[in-house]
Amino acid sequence: MRKNLKDKLKKIKYIFLDVDGVLTDGKIIVGSDNTEYKNFDVKDGVGIFIAQKMGINFAILSGRYSKVIELRAKELNIDIVYQNLMKKIEAYNEIKQKYKLKDEEICFIGDDLIDVPVMKKCGFSVAPQDSCDEVKKISHYICKKKGGEGCVREFVEVLLKAKGIWKESISWYINREDQNI
Repeated sequence: MRKNLKDKLKKIKYIFLDVDGVLTDGKIIVGSDNTEYKNFDVKDGVGIFIAQKMGINFAILSGRYSKVIELRAKELNIDIVYQNLMKKIEAYNEIKQKYKLKDEEICFIGDDLIDVPVMKKCGFSVAPQDSCDEVKKISHYICKKKGGEGCVREFVEVLLKAKGIWKESISWYINREDQNI
């Protein structure tokens, strides 16, 4: 990895996540009873869990509302969840101000046009492999994995390696006593 990108990664304290197309494959299944279903990759959950234990915080900024997002966020211990956003940049600025963050301390992982304003402003932007071209063009890192197929986990590894704490995080995860995740 280029030194200037590695230097940017070392400053990251928060990862803001889109949901559909990042944590999921972007497909939405609606049952005849109006129940919504989404597929999440467990590897992303493990990556988030490890990153949190290594001091990285997470927030979710979703353009759609879904009860499923609330449930998954709770399961992943992500307390900052904004849904039904037409302008994610407003939530981004609100979180930034509330937690006294600088742009360079925030990474955003997004996949579609609605994510572009935040991706242009944050310190490090990431796109899943199957993102739209406009998102890929402005991303600092394009994952090898697609949305919903472990792209968040892939980026967590890149981030923790850049910070020099990947081996420590793996050792902690393998040797921890709490085996719930």
